[in-house]
Amino acid sequence: MLERIRTARRYARGFVAAVAAVAALVLAANAGPAKTTHVEESEQRTTAPVEAAVR
Repeated sequence: MLERIRTARRYARGFVAAVAAVAALVLAANAGPAKTTHVEESEQRTTAPVEAAVR
């Protein structure tokens, strides 16, 4: 037969699970692409095709 879990232990497990979930969400939110620090003007490229710029 299954043993009964104490109330304090059950709340502790829930609290630990909540902390782990928040930590996972924070890490996932910060895992975006790296930002460029400095781009020189000669390295900048337009996204428009050359034909559109000539017209």
